[in-house]
Amino acid sequence: MSGFLPLLALIAVGLACGFARAGLKTWTVASAAALTLASLYSGASWVTLALTWVVFAAIAMVLNYRPLRVQLLSQPMLDVYQRIAPQLSDTERVALEAGTVGWEGELFSGRPRWSKLLKAPAPQLSGEEKAFMDGPVEEVCALINDWEITHERNDLSPQVWDFLKRNRFFGMIIPKEYGGLGFSAHAHSVVLQKLSSISLTVSSTVAVPNSLGPAELLLHYGTDEQKKHYLPRLADGREIPCFGLTNPWAGSDATSIPDYGVVCKRTIDGQEILGISLNFEKRYITLAPVASVIGLAFRLLDPEGLLGDKKDIGISLALVPRNTPGLEVGRRHLPLNIPFQNGPVSGKDMFVPLDHLIGGTQYAGQGWRMLVECLSVGRAISLPSGSTGSVRMAALATGAYARIRKQFGMSIGRFEGIEEALARIGGLTYAVSAVSRMTAAAVDQGEKPAVTSAIAKYHATELGRSIIQDAMDIHGGKTIILGPKNYLGRQWQGSPISITVEGANILTRNMIIFGQGAVRCHPYVLKLMQAASVADPQRRISEFDGVLFKHVGFAVSNACRSFLYGLTHSRIGSAPGDAYTKRYYRKLSRYSAALALVADTSMLLLGGKLKQKERISARLGDVLSYLYIASSMLKRFEDQGRPELDRPFLAWAFHECIYRIQAALDGVLRNFPVRPAAWLLRALVFPIGRLEAMPGDRLGRRVATLLMYPNEARDRLGEFCYLTPTANNPAGQMNSVLASIIEAEPIERKLAKAAKAGTLTAPDAEAQLAEAVQYNVITEVERDLLTRTRAATAEIIAVDDFDTADLVAGRRAESGARANLRSAA
Repeated sequence: MSGFLPLLALIAVGLACGFARAGLKTWTVASAAALTLASLYSGASWVTLALTWVVFAAIAMVLNYRPLRVQLLSQPMLDVYQRIAPQLSDTERVALEAGTVGWEGELFSGRPRWSKLLKAPAPQLSGEEKAFMDGPVEEVCALINDWEITHERNDLSPQVWDFLKRNRFFGMIIPKEYGGLGFSAHAHSVVLQKLSSISLTVSSTVAVPNSLGPAELLLHYGTDEQKKHYLPRLADGREIPCFGLTNPWAGSDATSIPDYGVVCKRTIDGQEILGISLNFEKRYITLAPVASVIGLAFRLLDPEGLLGDKKDIGISLALVPRNTPGLEVGRRHLPLNIPFQNGPVSGKDMFVPLDHLIGGTQYAGQGWRMLVECLSVGRAISLPSGSTGSVRMAALATGAYARIRKQFGMSIGRFEGIEEALARIGGLTYAVSAVSRMTAAAVDQGEKPAVTSAIAKYHATELGRSIIQDAMDIHGGKTIILGPKNYLGRQWQGSPISITVEGANILTRNMIIFGQGAVRCHPYVLKLMQAASVADPQRRISEFDGVLFKHVGFAVSNACRSFLYGLTHSRIGSAPGDAYTKRYYRKLSRYSAALALVADTSMLLLGGKLKQKERISARLGDVLSYLYIASSMLKRFEDQGRPELDRPFLAWAFHECIYRIQAALDGVLRNFPVRPAAWLLRALVFPIGRLEAMPGDRLGRRVATLLMYPNEARDRLGEFCYLTPTANNPAGQMNSVLASIIEAEPIERKLAKAAKAGTLTAPDAEAQLAEAVQYNVITEVERDLLTRTRAATAEIIAVDDFDTADLVAGRRAESGARANLRSAA
């Protein structure tokens, strides 16, 4: 055994240096020192020692002497790399170059710097933003009748439209100097959350002008004249914007849109004008039916060379007034009974002057980059915030309903099957709201989060659908009957919409999150690609060698870190947090290293074929996503002062994330096409097996219990929901009486006990209450409380019914006309 001591010493030093991410020279010196000591005390034969030293010296010489390293390793590897490196489409290349890298880059590093996350300022509303939430947002929520919007009008009421315009809801992102509100991304997010908790239609209507649209594009790229003209008009609602990107023949592959514009000259009113003749067909355009100014994406062609030598200039963007001759706004689409204004627009030989190009001719051909950068900001807020508002409301309403609704003599929330679903609702709502919060905060810190906006959009909407499904299941018949009393039906109908728009979720998961993240977030992949494309051969090999061996050291370090973390089940290494959360940070450090290791190996062995291995890419994207989501939950927990009552929410959601990370990595390794590499990776990632478990039943019961009674943790989970108990807010009404109904539960038990003993014999509820007071079973005060809470409970469990004639389409139109008259009155 002592003969193996030199080898064991080298392995131990290698693991230690790799775990600590020591440099090549440090590894060389430490290995030499360890080998010297082992040689003195091992008792191995001189032949064995000599052979060990020769091999070690040869490896150290090749790695540390650069000319030899370049000749023997770097140049051959450059030749191989240039053959296997994936070819990028124009769409992918622009997407990779757009946006910034934030916390996701740390997660891809294999050694996240947790101090960077925890030192980031906690998002806070300013005094002005709080006043807006407590004033105009609260007021417009009180005006909203979602049943009237979705069933009678198929539109917002004139009152709501006017209120939104007057109070500049469409100008939240526009700076004050142009008449907008100039709100932070966090404020923008929480406004949308509150609106979506009462109406998805209103939330969508407000989201679009503040997301991917003319205002965002003008702020970043518009000329001074365009900004001065349009931004004040967009801010106060004089102009309603929309943006046309999707063509019937090109959706996800937006750079292939067949819409085009040709640079040409036209004589108008006796004056020759240089402009563009546009031909386009767009659909799914939100706000198009009511828009007064329409943004368009199209391929700009210059066959006569009027702008320069380039004939195919590329994707360009323009702003077109609605009254432009040749522009046709089609009839409305109806997206799953969530009737936000949406429809097609088209144009044939529609001429516009060149000054209609956003940013002027300076930005001609740069439209796709402009869209991707703006989309990364808008997508980080709009859909995650809408989903967050919906699931917050669903969590509060479902917890209250599960406590209030009784079957077999007890609250349905006490049944284990309901507890299980409630636990999912509570834990996943905590996760969704945390990821939405952190992604909006990144925008406020100056990020253009291309990758994390995709993570937030995908997982907020997918988890949101799961939450709404569980909420629907718990409510049963209550929420499958549409009507004014139903506060979940439209949320359920609307969930596929958010999953489909602004990058369909299947595409986002399979191609964008990891496909873009692997290159953008990895510390060396993009640098390797850039080095390999340098024109000068001498400079190319020099740069490639430097990046390559940093990359190799990075990969070796991650292998060591993954193995040692796995071997100790994440019990080693420094970590922030308190005694409760340190283990969580260590687990994330472990799986960060595992992700970096498996991702590197996949890119090395599969090369360009990884683009076609979409399921492997999707699973690696899942790992990155759940690392990000879990990080956002820990950040939220720290920012809120580590509230002990929130621990069940955090613990359930964290264990769920880690279990899904483990399942995703296992899925990659089971299906990895290079089987020997998969076996080696499994030994490094799961050296003692897969030990992560789903959240346990006891933890789930604690989460479910928190949802079913008023408490601070529940209040934090439902923050920014509209809970004022107005006539049109049945969920708010239910939440307002929950405490009283819980207070009445002991009185109900006294009545049940007296009835069972034969003290109370009255046949109906009202008579029984009078009898109970007469026999001193309850007091008059208790009777009054029961009377109120029983009436409230009856209203809560009630559902709507209609005359058949009132459900006929024509009668619905008449009903909408009457609603318009009521608004006018």
